[in-house]
Amino acid sequence: MLLSEDEKTLEERIDVVIEGLIVGGDLLELNDVATDDPDVKGTWVFAAPPGFVSRRSGSIFLLGVVPDHDTFLPQSLISRIHHEGLTRTIVPERDEDLVGDLRAHGMRELSERVWLKAPTAEEPHALLDRYTRELRLQPPSGTIVDLRVLDPVRPVTYYKGRWATAEKRTGIFVARRPQEYGAELWCLAELKAGAVVRILDLPLWKTRWRGCDVAWHLQMAIDSCLGTPQRYRRQGVGSRVRLDFFSPLPQWAERRLMILGRRADPDRSLMSYQLPRAEIDREESFLKKELWLAPED
Repeated sequence: MLLSEDEKTLEERIDVVIEGLIVGGDLLELNDVATDDPDVKGTWVFAAPPGFVSRRSGSIFLLGVVPDHDTFLPQSLISRIHHEGLTRTIVPERDEDLVGDLRAHGMRELSERVWLKAPTAEEPHALLDRYTRELRLQPPSGTIVDLRVLDPVRPVTYYKGRWATAEKRTGIFVARRPQEYGAELWCLAELKAGAVVRILDLPLWKTRWRGCDVAWHLQMAIDSCLGTPQRYRRQGVGSRVRLDFFSPLPQWAERRLMILGRRADPDRSLMSYQLPRAEIDREESFLKKELWLAPED
């Protein structure tokens, strides 16, 4: 079925909202969910149980959904919730035990360490080598129609424009392949003159991370190893610093920025965050060491 341009735009907006709810913890995305029909498998999205994370600033980051209910908090707390896009926070009042109150209402507390748990830091070539070895262990692939790849030769500052067909390309690429039902699958593909030699579906092992998180991290490694690292832009905005990103961030990295700061409207970028100046040096170090990003000149 062909979609009109308006339908495509609406579908893209819905995808952005769902992605934001997953990153923010309101929805859980699970792979290979079993159902009563053994022929129906794939990725499913569920409402996450209500919970919260205490931010370093002292405010509380809310997450989760209660099915069949409008809310899970009394009106006295609901009226204090601050909404920014898809995120919700509450600032405790003086001498208030807000954490204790939220627990008393049945909300689970997640430590910042658990919520922000990221993969073990490693050098980009080490990550790429590890996945390349796994790829080379795969059997020869059959023909895959409509495979799309992220072309590392194209500018790192225009993510959408980096997607291309496999035609005439040779090498190892982060890719997406279609499936009969549902969204395209993320994978690592070895190509020779446009033909698929081997394919490795992502993620590899039992992990909390999604295929897209692994794929975006791998693309960061590929770009870094080629000497064209992905970039971010830093701008001062009053008492805060704005960070603009041109490519998607893995869920574990975006959650870190979400906890420390707040999402901002993109400024000639794919996504933007504002962080307190006191946090910016540490977070820029994180971006450079664990995502191998480089600041834009």
